[in-house]
Amino acid sequence: MAWRGARSATGRAMVGRPAEREAIGRLLEAVREGLSGVLVLVGEAGIGKTRLLDHAAAEATGVALTRLVGVEAERPLGYGALHRLLRPHLHRADRLPARQQDALNGAFGLTDASRPDRYLVGLATLTLLSDAASELPMLCLIDDVHWLDPESAATLAFVARRLHADSLGLIFAARDGLDDRGLFDALPSLRVGGLPATDAREVLARAAAGHLDPAVADRIVTGTGGNPLALVELVTHLGAEQLAGVAPLPEPLPVSRLLEEHFRQSVAGLPPDTRTLLLLMAAAPTDDMAVVRHAAGALGLPAGAAAAAVEACVLEHGPGAGFRHPLIRSSVYAAASGDDRRRIHAALEAASDPDRVPDRRAWHRAEAVLGTDDAAAADLEAASDRARARGGYSAQALFLSKAAELTTEPARRAERYLGAAQAHLASGDHAAVNPLLDLALPALDRPSARARALRIRASAELFDTRNDRVPAMMLDAVAELGDADPRMTRELLYEAMHAAVIAQNTLHRTTLADVAKAVIGASHDQDAPDWSPDRLIEGLALRTAYGYENSVPVIQEALAGLRASAEIHDMASPLSIIVSLAAGDVWDIDAYAGITGRLAAENRSQGALYSLTLSLTVQAYTEIWNGRLATADALLAEADDYAAAIGLATQGDLNKALLYAWMGKESEVRAVVATMDAVAAAYGLGMLRQLALHARCILALGMAHYDEALRHALPAYEEDFPSEGNLMLPLLVEAAVRAGDRPTAALALQRLERRARLAGTPWALGLLARCRALTEEGADAEKWYRESIDLLGSVPLAAEHARSRLLFGEWLRRRKRRAEARDHLRAAYESFAAWGAALFAERARIELLATGEKARRRVPETSSDLTPQERHVALLAASGLTNAEIASRLFITTSTVEFHLNKVFRKLGITSRRRIAAALGGPTAG
Repeated sequence: MAWRGARSATGRAMVGRPAEREAIGRLLEAVREGLSGVLVLVGEAGIGKTRLLDHAAAEATGVALTRLVGVEAERPLGYGALHRLLRPHLHRADRLPARQQDALNGAFGLTDASRPDRYLVGLATLTLLSDAASELPMLCLIDDVHWLDPESAATLAFVARRLHADSLGLIFAARDGLDDRGLFDALPSLRVGGLPATDAREVLARAAAGHLDPAVADRIVTGTGGNPLALVELVTHLGAEQLAGVAPLPEPLPVSRLLEEHFRQSVAGLPPDTRTLLLLMAAAPTDDMAVVRHAAGALGLPAGAAAAAVEACVLEHGPGAGFRHPLIRSSVYAAASGDDRRRIHAALEAASDPDRVPDRRAWHRAEAVLGTDDAAAADLEAASDRARARGGYSAQALFLSKAAELTTEPARRAERYLGAAQAHLASGDHAAVNPLLDLALPALDRPSARARALRIRASAELFDTRNDRVPAMMLDAVAELGDADPRMTRELLYEAMHAAVIAQNTLHRTTLADVAKAVIGASHDQDAPDWSPDRLIEGLALRTAYGYENSVPVIQEALAGLRASAEIHDMASPLSIIVSLAAGDVWDIDAYAGITGRLAAENRSQGALYSLTLSLTVQAYTEIWNGRLATADALLAEADDYAAAIGLATQGDLNKALLYAWMGKESEVRAVVATMDAVAAAYGLGMLRQLALHARCILALGMAHYDEALRHALPAYEEDFPSEGNLMLPLLVEAAVRAGDRPTAALALQRLERRARLAGTPWALGLLARCRALTEEGADAEKWYRESIDLLGSVPLAAEHARSRLLFGEWLRRRKRRAEARDHLRAAYESFAAWGAALFAERARIELLATGEKARRRVPETSSDLTPQERHVALLAASGLTNAEIASRLFITTSTVEFHLNKVFRKLGITSRRRIAAALGGPTAG
């Protein structure tokens, strides 16, 4: 319901709550100063959360107020609460960027736009509220968050996580234990507990009409735990003799059920017509009193039916009076008989306009049914289709679940339960998936439906991060499907292979080779579009099942097709992971960077933040190999930021191991790889272990700890998984040569010789030439070093190019060709030092000293004081993007961009964005 004011807001001053009031005061101060603030108040019913929101409203001088209260009866209406919150600001919607405007209009059913991405809806909400707050600082107070529809709750949680410098504050109030999806867990919160004894006694004294015995007061305070509403209602509930200490108090005090029971008793004593009106109001939408009036008239309720409820303080005073407390609404509905509820819902169905509010009408019709009703079920299924079109997956699931309950025919009922499970999966409510699948599976009579059920169960397992179990479950679905649906078979095998190459040797009930053979044995779509991942998956499967030689032509053809394709689309299991494995396996840096860059742009335009986190992480590796460590750091920080924004549990710097290794941060590397190993073991993510070994190996090479580097490189050689099995070969050769293990170096070089020639790229051949030089005993090494430097210098692999120059410089110095050595060592040192690759820079510096040239340790640049997000904003500004374009790209507001740029200018000592690139000392980011 929209807030119409509460008597407590204008009544007596608040008692106690110093910590809560101080937190609210700090938030309001930040909002007035142009920053933002978020606070979640959590506590049991009646503990005073609403009273604290009233206090915030009273203190918000000079600030625009927007209030929203969640209502249980409206939870089926996806984005309904958000629409009520934004309704006063929708006249600003035409200022939104086109994609955001389309997403918001689609979510509210205002256009026939395609299904909007939930995060684009969130960004549109953020932009709209920020735009309003730019004129006058704004405070949004959201009460009873636990009764918001799930889509609105998720959107507001997203907005809260993206606020920074927007003159906007959000304060949420939620009841204990009812936010079972943890949407607000990562936000700043305060647990609101019972009042201390002194404050509680003051509340009692104010509420008591007559004499209150001190011993009785102490007993009530202790028995209620200081719950303010319980204190006030108990005083009202007890007799004067009990309060005075003459008559005994109930033993024990009925605190746990006191509030709802008291409200029920308050309602039970009202006239029948008034009770009917209250039940009608409890079941009806709060933003459409015309429907309530129409239904009340149809039920024959008199115009003055509400008066007794107002007099009894069940309803508020004033026009359009609502329930005095949300618990009264829920108590009224819970206390009603089934027959009474069905009668009320039937009246609401009849009063609801089928053209204006078809979904509400369908829901009321369903709630009026006793038993099954196929026509009502069909109406609900139509409502579920409309909810899905708006991106309201939770509402879709609720409609389909209810439709299934009303369905007569078992197979049709099972199909609807299956659809509800799919919708819950899409909404992120994975806990609800398996119970619905258990209801659906026994009656599913079509192979495609049974396969779909298995696929949904596997996907729920994947989202719960048990990746190692997914491939076998997908293969079960393929077997169940048979030849019934070749397209679904290909989709299932894509997801199976995607999960398998990530799980690697941790797979449950199958092996990577078994999955690969299933992929190869399936029929292929001869009419697949250029952007289809089918050939890429086939190439990786050939690599696993039948060897590297068989896979290279297929992978290279697939990568070329993706690069040449006029469009590109991501998959449910993000394609960037598959592209990185395939391109890394054939050493194609142009395909690696080009395709993942396009995927990131596509993810960004669609608001697909989960896929974007992975695309950016993969892109960061290309920046590391190109020596742009600061840019890589900014990309990884951006990916972490989005992961937090969508509520993903993050593991700190989990994706930064290789970056830290190149930067020479030994303690950070060791801490992160320990976490990577633990996560890999816990969740079946074998690829993480490979990435951890790669980081360990780079760190050890930088420190010249060659035996340790050799130990970390050997498992990749022995296991030979796609990408890392090849990328680690040159590191193994280098470590083995320097550690004196010539036989191992020879074996690794032999494999690299075969594979690099097949790949034929400058990356592959440049690394091969370097390794030939390392293993060459005679003068031919120089030829190979120069070839390596030339080849690696022709592609965006500046870090590998600098490593070849370092190794060549070391080789020249050992042959006392000091002048020539200086050129290569100096170039390597200047590159490593400029990038922040500390260990390799120090190796080059020491070698330079040995040639007789002095090389001072580099002092970190001023730009290193920038945070990763400040640096990223600065690079985007330097590349020519406007503030609005940067905001859209980073899913933040223009005011936040301005905030970051002001800090960038101050830290770099500049006054114009034209000077950013020079001040940063490096190229801009596209």
